[in-house]
Amino acid sequence: MVLRRAFSPIKRLRNLLTSGNLWLYILSLIRKEGELYAYSLDKRIDEEFLFRPNKIMVYVVLYKLEAEGLISSEFRARRKYYRLTKNGERALDSAREYFGILAGKL
Repeated sequence: MVLRRAFSPIKRLRNLLTSGNLWLYILSLIRKEGELYAYSLDKRIDEEFLFRPNKIMVYVVLYKLEAEGLISSEFRARRKYYRLTKNGERALDSAREYFGILAGKL
């Protein structure tokens, strides 16, 4: 599998496209599920996108996304659930469009 090969350029690319863009994976999962709570996000990202981010990094990114107005949160039964906002939907759509353009040029 290409993602598991040890080539240095592929490792750098994978790092940039995984940890460097964690916000994309979080927004994608929230969109897919409708809402999610943070504790399980690292496992869900591993299942869907083949890498497991640090739990603390997930919380840091969630905090930033909420501060930027891309997600909103609500406490229920001692859990904080996150949902996409309209701005989050637009940001995710723009990122997908951008990656589509890049992929088409490679």
